[in-house]
Amino acid sequence: MEAERGANAKEVPVGAVLVHSEFGLIARAHNLSFALDDPAAHAEMLVLREGHNILRSKYLDKCDLFTTLEPCAMCAYAVSLSRVRRLYFGACDYKSGGTENGGRVLYNASCHFVPEVYGGIREGAARKLLTNFFVRLRMATEAGS
Repeated sequence: MEAERGANAKEVPVGAVLVHSEFGLIARAHNLSFALDDPAAHAEMLVLREGHNILRSKYLDKCDLFTTLEPCAMCAYAVSLSRVRRLYFGACDYKSGGTENGGRVLYNASCHFVPEVYGGIREGAARKLLTNFFVRLRMATEAGS
């Protein structure tokens, strides 16, 4: 699971995969923001970039994106611009989400394309991985103080 790979790399444990309707799985990634010193290196952004490169297409209209956490506003808008057919996510992000919560980017008038959105996919497992990661991070920070 990509999210677990991210957690093992001390990244926020979010993973994403991009699945094409004809070719199957074409991209997978986990967050790399710390490793790349890039605040935009979210799992969703990385798989979208790889999908565009592999398909050599501006649009990913035959692709579905699966991610363990509700995409943030940046990623949600990139999903829209890429014209991803369907977006599936695990845990809701009540603070920083960009689809169902937070900025709700896909439902703003400035958004020209809205994919089908399905939240709560394996939400319990995704939430547990995130919660455990932040508990360990907090404990490590307190121990270092």
